[in-house]
Amino acid sequence: MNLFNNYKHLPTFVLLGSACFGQYQFEVKNASKSYDAVIHVENCYDGRCSGKGTVDLFDHKNTKVQTFVSDDLVLNLNEGEKPAQGKMFPLKKENSPIIIDDFNFDGTEDIAIRNGNMGNYSSASYDVYVFNSTRIAFVKSKELTDLASSFFDIFEVDAKRKRLIAYGKSGCCDIFTTEYAVIPNKGLDKVLEKEEDMTVEGRVKVIIKEKLNNKWVTKTKVYPSEQYNREK
Repeated sequence: MNLFNNYKHLPTFVLLGSACFGQYQFEVKNASKSYDAVIHVENCYDGRCSGKGTVDLFDHKNTKVQTFVSDDLVLNLNEGEKPAQGKMFPLKKENSPIIIDDFNFDGTEDIAIRNGNMGNYSSASYDVYVFNSTRIAFVKSKELTDLASSFFDIFEVDAKRKRLIAYGKSGCCDIFTTEYAVIPNKGLDKVLEKEEDMTVEGRVKVIIKEKLNNKWVTKTKVYPSEQYNREK
């Protein structure tokens, strides 16, 4: 017996239940060179969405790769954008709550999923999943998730030097930079700490601790504020 035939005259929303209704749906085309994404999230208001959500990752042939769950899938909308519940809304890559990159420098793309604001000074935090070629699936990395949830927003990826760079601050005038090397089959190795102390008016005190030949070397230098360039 085909049970669906017995209910074919019922409205579609009765058959589907709450799976598609009561949530906001977004599509991110070309989220990366390999993937597209469909996002579902509970709440959207005043240009911001948040709450429990899911990310469905698809390859460019429209085959679902994997589904990820977030307790607080935060995303920000552009001014004037008004998604409606139950209707697919195109989302620009720069507004997406997912970041796709090769975080462990193994040649395959990994994915970071926004999960609230647990970072430094309540900045964005992310759950990070790395692609496991043995399982042929993305597997959550505790080490990278901790890194992406402890500093100021997600870490920066320096593919040329194969380093992850995290930033943080204390108060108005103390900025921290921490660099990690990624060691294959071992994990993260902290190799540099930099503090830019601007708590005293008129000067910047820079303390750099660098791991060289497995030993930490510390250098301290003080600059007049007007001569200091953070970009160098």
